[in-house]
Amino acid sequence: MRLLNLFKIAFKAIVLNKVRTLLTMLGIIIGVGSVIAMLAIGEGSKESIRATISSMGSNMITIKPGTDTRGPARGSGGNVQTLTLDDFNTIKEEAQLVTYITPFVSGGGQIINGSNNWPSSMYGVNPDYLKIKDTEIENGSMFTDAEVRSAAKVALIGQTVVENIFTDGEDPVGKMIRFNNIPFTIIGVLEEKGENTFGQDQDDVIIAPYTTVQKRILAIDYISQIMASAISEDEAPNAVIQVSEILRRQHKISATEEDDFHVRSMEELISTFSSTSEMLTILLVAVASISLLIGGIGIMNIMYVSVKERTKEIGLRMAVGGKGSDILMQFLIEAILISITGGVLGVILGLGATVFIEKFLHWPTSVAVYSIVISFAVCAITGIFFGWYPARKAAALDPITALRYE
Repeated sequence: MRLLNLFKIAFKAIVLNKVRTLLTMLGIIIGVGSVIAMLAIGEGSKESIRATISSMGSNMITIKPGTDTRGPARGSGGNVQTLTLDDFNTIKEEAQLVTYITPFVSGGGQIINGSNNWPSSMYGVNPDYLKIKDTEIENGSMFTDAEVRSAAKVALIGQTVVENIFTDGEDPVGKMIRFNNIPFTIIGVLEEKGENTFGQDQDDVIIAPYTTVQKRILAIDYISQIMASAISEDEAPNAVIQVSEILRRQHKISATEEDDFHVRSMEELISTFSSTSEMLTILLVAVASISLLIGGIGIMNIMYVSVKERTKEIGLRMAVGGKGSDILMQFLIEAILISITGGVLGVILGLGATVFIEKFLHWPTSVAVYSIVISFAVCAITGIFFGWYPARKAAALDPITALRYE
């Protein structure tokens, strides 16, 4: 019997039992749709995490005082004063894999403009900060190195600060504000950046020379951390190693002693978040795959019923010269058709669910081609695996016994 005829017979059997076939497909449809949707959410989350963290400065490296804060034993860097301007200058001179670098200090307080006030944070940095953070100025200009050396009382403000203390819509540039009762002249307004991965508003900030923040706001002579930018994303891990070696030598730390600082790149942060997202995606896909298993069992069950119902038909085919292999292929093709058709409908359901999730729930999604390919492959395997035994059972029937079956 030719393969085309087998396909026709299998297709006719499916069409004659539409409702039963559709119910059989339901597990496959839901399973495939769920897998595609879950993978799309996982991929979208990873891309969103990478994009959001990269917007904070894709090549950024942070150097903080204290031991590594990861793991069960945590060293606190909050009140540790192991970073100095000498460390900053040494890294700036010797680290060849670093392009931009700035000291960093910060303090919180009230911003006052006339009768308006707003609680915010002031970051003390140098002009390299904007390049490291990949931030643009919407209006005005950045302070100069000369203003850093003179500890000038000048500042740039973010959009959130503008909205809350300049409520009349006037241009903030050139205006005087007070931060903790110290006057600052606004020389620039930063472009809007929105929230970062941790939900922190990146526009709720004032940027001033680090020398000004040290002397006039915090009254300290050390720095909270050092921020730098590697020459490229690929070189960021090597830049971390280079900076660590420079600081170990600078702080006279022996080979057996623990670092009194820790250096991190954004690539590590991206990797950590992506790994977490991947684990969650795998878990969700595993749960969704249960539907595929149930769908496969449904196919096996319906094929058993089909074999029982068509026992006489099988006996008749064998009696007129049909081979066992033809019978086996007939029922196997039927099982595969049910599975593949369910897979097609499942893909449509999955893509539709992805569009719904992105449009109405506003979750980031990204449909990967491999998820559709894998879904079809799984459907075919499911059809073969769960259709084989009933098909084999049909092929093994004795023609005489089958013709006598009531």
